Amino acid sequence: MTPKSSFDPALTLPDYRGGSLVNLMSSLTAALGGSSPYAPLTALPPEALADARHLVLLVVDGLGHDYLISHDSVLRQHLHSPLTSVFPSTTASAIPTFLTGLAPQQHGLTGWHMYFREIGAIAAPLPFRLRAGRRSLHHAGVTPATLFDLTPLYDRLPLPCHVVSPQHIIHSDFNAALSGKATRHGYASLDEMFALITELLRHDAPRSYIHAYWPQHDSLAHEYGIHSPQVAEAFTALDAGFAQLVNVARDSGSRIVVTADHGFIDTSAEETIDLDDHPGLRETLLLPLCGEPRMSYAYVRAGREAQFEQYMREQLADRVHVLKSEAILQQGWLGLGEVHPALHDRIGDYVLIPRGRAILRDWLKGEERHTHIGVHGGLSAAEMIVPLVVAPLHL
Repeated sequence: MTPKSSFDPALTLPDYRGGSLVNLMSSLTAALGGSSPYAPLTALPPEALADARHLVLLVVDGLGHDYLISHDSVLRQHLHSPLTSVFPSTTASAIPTFLTGLAPQQHGLTGWHMYFREIGAIAAPLPFRLRAGRRSLHHAGVTPATLFDLTPLYDRLPLPCHVVSPQHIIHSDFNAALSGKATRHGYASLDEMFALITELLRHDAPRSYIHAYWPQHDSLAHEYGIHSPQVAEAFTALDAGFAQLVNVARDSGSRIVVTADHGFIDTSAEETIDLDDHPGLRETLLLPLCGEPRMSYAYVRAGREAQFEQYMREQLADRVHVLKSEAILQQGWLGLGEVHPALHDRIGDYVLIPRGRAILRDWLKGEERHTHIGVHGGLSAAEMIVPLVVAPLHL
């Protein structure tokens, strides 16, 4: 049963005890001969995958469970169960879970924009650049290995591993660091992605693990909205490629697992809370809001906590949930067990979760402002619940 928030039952929490992405990674890891600090996924125990000659994990960025069940497709025909994302429900926190096998509580990557005390700046970890000026951290002498200090999942697995990702990011600082010993394969189109996976499945090499990533569902949903014809057209093409891949997997005695990092909701300009319109709130903050538009971390000036809480209570209580960051740690929103040594620095003093379809924006001076129709990162079921597709499956 998916956990619900105690302060708002309409919100969906991650289920790290057997029903989340980190538990899926535990099942995959165990099936491939590795180990994990998390329990395996209840809906897909390791033994269901242990006989697969090659095991493919295809991550379709932004493919929510709601979207999949509302569209007739081969993917839907192979839908095994729903599961929860991690918190926050965003690429920047879920992709590190796929690449390390750990929850955000352990890998310490807590949103698109994060405050890193180690470098005294707000940065975006996936593109590995500073927020202000968008300058690469690599040019500042910082590397993912030194900043993140994470061991890739592939380096803990006793078999050949492959990463299949778009050509423009396959050798990025972030991907290179978290791919570890895996062989990286870049592609330029959907057809090329499926051709690469097909080639790896048909290879006479020993058993292997193949991680593939498809970002277009996410990028189109951001730009046009999750219910747009552009997203539907791209999904149809993805589904056709998947249908062919299922036959290849069956012929080679392999398994394909398909899931996503998060789902989507659509928002609007009317539902945007811009801090330019709330100077009284902004003056209580030590740093710009970090995290995501659907889930922000507030760093409050020392001595201004009461003023911050009063403003939120009097001006925005009907539009934003406010929780102390320490409370979400105690309640296990970011994971279970050991805590990353820098985690407290990376989640601020308060967590702000917009209600309904609202988003929070806190732009920097000189920053290029953009609008997204489709958004994610929050705790609605549409954002938090993702599909688990398995093909072919023999339990």
